[in-house]
Amino acid sequence: MFGAEQTRSGSLSARKVLMIVENLPVPFDRRVWQEARALRDAGAEVSIICPVGVGAEEHEETLEGIHVYRHDLPVEAKGASEFLLEYGAALWHETRLAWKILFRHGFETIHACNPPDLIFLVALPFKLLGKRFIFDHHDINPELYEAKFGKRGRLWRLLCLFEWITFKCADVVISTNESYRRIALTRGRKRESDVFVVRSGPDLTRLRIDCPDPGLKKGRKFLVGYVGVMGEQEGIDLLLRSVKHLVHERGRQDIQFVLVGSGPQVGNLKEYCQSLGLNDYVTFTGRVPDEMLFTVLSTADVCVNPDRVNPMNDKSTMNKILEYMAFGKPIVQFDVTEGRFSADTASLYARPDDPIDFADKVQWLLGNPEQRKVMGDYGRDRLQRELAWSYQVPNLIAAYQRARATAPRKP
Repeated sequence: MFGAEQTRSGSLSARKVLMIVENLPVPFDRRVWQEARALRDAGAEVSIICPVGVGAEEHEETLEGIHVYRHDLPVEAKGASEFLLEYGAALWHETRLAWKILFRHGFETIHACNPPDLIFLVALPFKLLGKRFIFDHHDINPELYEAKFGKRGRLWRLLCLFEWITFKCADVVISTNESYRRIALTRGRKRESDVFVVRSGPDLTRLRIDCPDPGLKKGRKFLVGYVGVMGEQEGIDLLLRSVKHLVHERGRQDIQFVLVGSGPQVGNLKEYCQSLGLNDYVTFTGRVPDEMLFTVLSTADVCVNPDRVNPMNDKSTMNKILEYMAFGKPIVQFDVTEGRFSADTASLYARPDDPIDFADKVQWLLGNPEQRKVMGDYGRDRLQRELAWSYQVPNLIAAYQRARATAPRKP
């Protein structure tokens, strides 16, 4: 494989990198922050452009030796016109800050993290100056649109066009898993030598298994945990229907559910939870500090991932699955390709979008402590042997070495 020998012996000493991420601020975007720290450790000078967010309000600061430049966004987009306003404002700020960083720190490579597939517009003038462009493919936006709206149409075709242009402009593509790699090779028509798989494995040196906190169980015997975004595609409504089945139809009043995270649907989900008569059994924590997250995962008996089965979720690796495995937790999820690849036998797989079967799998695990331990131990061992962040860093460095060795692709 290209760069294997270089990865072992080489470094990125004196290289200068600009990373651009639009949908989350650093350091809260764990993948981007892990990549930035790995590039820094390899000797590169790293700058990042990202939006402001709660707990990340400073417009300019240096964190762990990484230059962070944040910009405001006008609205939290919900409709088409608001998305246009948000993306337009983001592109303006990203372009403005990119020129500022070029003159202040310099950079040789732009590392763009989608969504959206529009950051090529920021990169184009710099490619004319000979800068390399690396596309870090986090989300497959055509599939996301189809899953969200249940149709294709003109906007879907436009998203496909933006994705294709991004692939076309990229000197190197970083894929988060093999499904995304196949998309880069087929839809993106990239050469195999220009596509590198860098999985979003957790950094085990920064995770801490804590003593369980019995208070999270609110006097009940078991705790089932969920960590992640709360949007339409995450299937939290299906999870709540599973909880209703367990509590009201199976009489399982010995289980507490803790849902960690936030998102555009959290308000609706709380109302739905109340309408199902589940407020006493479900705790919504919102976004929490890492210390609280680690405590929840350390306390949980079972962790769940109710992501709906659709082309987007089928091809995407969910960070929460890997985090559950890092804490040695058995998992219940619906059967999707990348979820099964990641967890393997650390998870039980319910029938697609079937909340009753999902509830049955949770109940079975809670009744079988020996199997919970076997599954949890397997998941943690698999992560430590194959999927942890330390195993991804060589491919990340190899992608940068490939970009440097390749003549810049004409915009």
